[in-house]
Amino acid sequence: MIIKAIVFNTFKEAIRNRFLYLLFFLGIFFAFSSYIISLLSIGGEEKVLMDVGLAAINFFSVLIAIFTGINLVYKEIDKKTVFNILSKPVSRENFIIGKFLGLAYTMFITLFLMAIIFVLFLYIAIGSFDANLFYFFILLYIELLVIISISLLFSSFSTPILSSIFTISIYLLGNVTWTFNYFKHMLTSTLSKFIAYPIYYIFPNLDKFNIKNDLVSNGVVDLTNFFYSSLYGIFYTVTILIITIIIFKRREFK
Repeated sequence: MIIKAIVFNTFKEAIRNRFLYLLFFLGIFFAFSSYIISLLSIGGEEKVLMDVGLAAINFFSVLIAIFTGINLVYKEIDKKTVFNILSKPVSRENFIIGKFLGLAYTMFITLFLMAIIFVLFLYIAIGSFDANLFYFFILLYIELLVIISISLLFSSFSTPILSSIFTISIYLLGNVTWTFNYFKHMLTSTLSKFIAYPIYYIFPNLDKFNIKNDLVSNGVVDLTNFFYSSLYGIFYTVTILIITIIIFKRREFK
């Protein structure tokens, strides 16, 4: 019951954020703009619609996850409301887990609405839609959970500005982490290997969740890759949450 109360309070707080609505409608707008771009292309209009539309939804949902997550814990600390919450029978573990689940619920509703609107848009524009889009949105949601956990981690001990810089940096690095695995066998310098190996194994490999290119080009989804990517994302999210709880439990509030 305690965690449930924190979850719904977090959800209510998140949906009051006007910035969330701005990013949501920008995502929908740019997804719809794919129709105009498809009219300018010669052939392959359906692929252009899906490519641009899914990219827009991916980009703006990530922004929502980052900028919603970095404020919630810091705001509680800055306004001293965390003292009132923790003075009640609420452990610090429950506080962090509740905040995370509240953000996860917020992103589920947001992404679900984006997905429904985009699928209806595709159906109206081309008369059909690919059922494999279901797998794309599941992996995108798991990616958002990873990002939420990272933003929550930095939010537990840093300011929103620094948290946003750290989270965005890790997001950008996570999209090119696969290159370290690709090139690490070509490295000869001990120092280069010392740098490349930790980056590949410590930072999230967000490319695992990106099946847009396969979906757009051939409409086929590798279910084995989908399964292992899902497990990877869940494991990484849980690991970051455990680290966040450890840091938050050791923090002294003033």
